[in-house]
Amino acid sequence: MTNGTYKRMTFDLQDLLADPPPLSVTPLIKVVGLTKRYGKLVALDEVSFEVEPGAIFGFVGPNGAGKTTTLKILATLLDPSEGWATIDGYDVTRQASRVRDVIGYMPDFFGVYDDLTVLEYLDFYASTQGVKHRGREKLLHDLLTLVDLEGKRNAYVESLSRGMKQRLCLARCLVHDPKVLLLDEPASGLDPRARVEMRELLKELQRMGKTILISSHILPELAELCTQIGIVDHGRFIVGGTVAEVQRRFGRKPLLRIRLLPPDPLVRSQSEQLELTRNLLNFRTGTKAQVNVAQGEVVTVFNGNDFDLRQLLVALIKEDLPIIGFSLEYSNLEEIFLDLTALKPM
Repeated sequence: MTNGTYKRMTFDLQDLLADPPPLSVTPLIKVVGLTKRYGKLVALDEVSFEVEPGAIFGFVGPNGAGKTTTLKILATLLDPSEGWATIDGYDVTRQASRVRDVIGYMPDFFGVYDDLTVLEYLDFYASTQGVKHRGREKLLHDLLTLVDLEGKRNAYVESLSRGMKQRLCLARCLVHDPKVLLLDEPASGLDPRARVEMRELLKELQRMGKTILISSHILPELAELCTQIGIVDHGRFIVGGTVAEVQRRFGRKPLLRIRLLPPDPLVRSQSEQLELTRNLLNFRTGTKAQVNVAQGEVVTVFNGNDFDLRQLLVALIKEDLPIIGFSLEYSNLEEIFLDLTALKPM
């Protein structure tokens, strides 16, 4: 309070760079029994999941699984046939206007106005979201800087690359400072460099305190980006949790891969060296190890814990084996996804 009056607070993206408040145990997004029917077609079948504040939640599923339908319901663009969902405590059906105040929605196919400049485009959407003209110029500058488009502010939207248009659409979602971002395939159609740029931008938004629900089929990137994932198939929610939890619960047993330096032929042949390693693994793990002579490695399924792994390494070193690689390989998200959705690579 200054001179008996309250200081007026204005929206500034730089304010968001401060450390976010501690995460609440209450989910920011809560979905319960969500069902959507189109006549006899069931697009969603009792989908339920939760997203914690500050999370990046990866919504994974094949085409037609129900991802876009779910996001449209959360964005208040569709009404569910059954079930309910809340965002920041507001019901997406009964309190749609409140929900729209706290979300930014980026559809898989978004419209841009080619005859507007980048700055005009953002200014138009800022006005539709009720952002007051005073302070809007700084807001738009901050947004364009955030998405690395400040140098394109006077360029026409039609001249932008697809990756730039994606980032512009994301900036559009941020003009009213939403708590939650609903992003439907934001990296679709992007080249590798543009995908990396988008991924780093989403990480920055998370650091700024945003909660992000992102649908995607680019599974390796989701494993690195997301704090939680949910897998949906044929309208049903199959499994959810952190990436580590899903890998541990649904992945195959990890493979132990041991690579050896080519031996001195005067001391020990390669076949002798690999055979010794395999026999030791078989004895220690109780499994049947496989030798790959061409790669100079031995591979086996590993069922033990970290202590067992350490003891095995010590035993191998005592045999004076020239180990240059000793690693566990877990199932990646793509393998787990194929297993859980009953899909097999061609």
